[in-house]
Amino acid sequence: MENKQITERLFALRKAMREEGIHYYMITSADCHGSEYVHDHFRARAYFSGFTGSNGTLLVGEQEAALWTDGRYFLQAEEQLAGTGIALMRMQEKGVPTVEEYLEEKLQTGEVLGFDGNCVSAKQGEKLEQICRKKQAGIRCETDLSDIAWPDRPALPCGNVWELSEEYAGESCRDKLREVRSVMEKEGVDCLFLSGLDDIMWLFNLRGGDIECNPVALSYAFVGREHCTLFLQKKAAKDISFAHFGVDIEEYGTLFDWIDRKFASEDRKNLRIWASGESLSYRLMRIFSGKSELILKESPTELLKAIKNEVELSRSREAYLRDSAALCKFIYWLKRHIGKEEITEISAADKLEEFRRQVPGFLDLSFTTICGYADNGAIVHYAADENSNRRLEPEGMVLVDSGGQYIGGTTDVTRTIVLGDVTEEERRIFSFVAAAMLRLSEAEFLEGATGRNLDILARQDLWKNHLDYKHGTGHGIGYILNVHEGPQRISWQYRGEMKEYALRAGMLISDEPGMYLAGKFGVRTENILEVVKEEENEYGTFLGFRHLTWVPIDREALDKRFLTAEDVDRINAYHRTVRERILPFMGEDEQAWLIEATAEL
Repeated sequence: MENKQITERLFALRKAMREEGIHYYMITSADCHGSEYVHDHFRARAYFSGFTGSNGTLLVGEQEAALWTDGRYFLQAEEQLAGTGIALMRMQEKGVPTVEEYLEEKLQTGEVLGFDGNCVSAKQGEKLEQICRKKQAGIRCETDLSDIAWPDRPALPCGNVWELSEEYAGESCRDKLREVRSVMEKEGVDCLFLSGLDDIMWLFNLRGGDIECNPVALSYAFVGREHCTLFLQKKAAKDISFAHFGVDIEEYGTLFDWIDRKFASEDRKNLRIWASGESLSYRLMRIFSGKSELILKESPTELLKAIKNEVELSRSREAYLRDSAALCKFIYWLKRHIGKEEITEISAADKLEEFRRQVPGFLDLSFTTICGYADNGAIVHYAADENSNRRLEPEGMVLVDSGGQYIGGTTDVTRTIVLGDVTEEERRIFSFVAAAMLRLSEAEFLEGATGRNLDILARQDLWKNHLDYKHGTGHGIGYILNVHEGPQRISWQYRGEMKEYALRAGMLISDEPGMYLAGKFGVRTENILEVVKEEENEYGTFLGFRHLTWVPIDREALDKRFLTAEDVDRINAYHRTVRERILPFMGEDEQAWLIEATAEL
């Protein structure tokens, strides 16, 4: 059946394309800062395609249209694109071209590729530029066609900006600037331009409210050797001032005029400016390249931010303990009420949020809760809505991936919860996934190892059974910032364009293997781990992991037939610690349940 809403929106977009002389128009998921999660103002790709996942690129031609997304969203995209006329391109699958390869094949001499240069990264923009040059095609990146074809587009956000005190940040803005400038000096650059919102918030010890679940504010920063300029929406940052140590605040919307003034003189062409090719927009790259020497490489703030200081680590441990207790209370409530009252995916997620709101220091969720019952659990990043919302029944399992933002940390945890009878297949898969998570968590490795060296510890038994999950095993976690943070990650796949980073003591990283059987069920078990130093000897420095998450793994689906003796020992040891740490937070009836839920296998 035709999706008339989306086909009408595509009709309006194609009309604007013809009027502007554009033959192909590309819309990414990003905002002007390369953010993964964005405000509604920047959700043009979702508006024109109907696909609401966090990662995807829409390419619209005069007749055809295609959307690229990764393995987390294949099932969701297939459902949401039905009837739109948009072809689904499953990224990294055999025979599926990349956006660039598709354009290289389709784009004809004299045709024009259009996109909003503010919302395409410098890195991707350079690739598109090379293709257009090769095909003798033109590029139009100055006009955002969404402004023309999206009549009720939401306005830019302007949430309150507030300072994070050193009591919680653990380090002053002045000291962080000193660290960054030290790296700049070693690299021989004059200026660092920051456009990644979490990098800016971290550096200046600020937090904001411009993106749901992500406490960041629309901003840019220009850091010189002695002075820097911070661009914020001033009405949102009335109480913010850094004048006492050389930081000027300019209006967010004046950035381009400021650059024109600042770089008007000829001597500015000798300046060496450092910026991230991932978060710097293609438009800004072109502007800076015409006015100075631009060096595109990972920002120094990325690694500095990823290695948490002692205050951040201590606060995070406490936040995860209390967050784990809130999830335990929810699981107890769900198991006692299932089948006795109507509970849906949405109402269950709302109830879990109620428990989190009772935790001291709660600010917001860290992302929209994923609550997928039965076959909806097989959609990796499922989002329940009015049409898909399922009633939970006292049978099968529900996958709940959730987290909170607290004054003291950002949390992320997944548990697959048994609601009633489960099949042997569900037990088998559930047991494999639980064992995989705990095997990886016990890894010890030499400093210098990357996540790619360790991923096999989670996947090995799944691969032996010719099973796999189409997502990474681990991502970094922010501190009162984005729930997904780089540069560390755990994934088996080599990608030449993606730089790998060694794991370092002080980093936080998720450990989240899963299995998803389309049309049946999904299982994921996720803990957050702290990277710690284990020992230093003549062979080097050995690192390991410590759990931050303390939530039972549902014993009702664990089956010793599918576990080794070592797996059983790991589960029992983990559950003993869960019981010890979480019991003090639970009421009398909850304590009785927790003792049973953590009993030895």
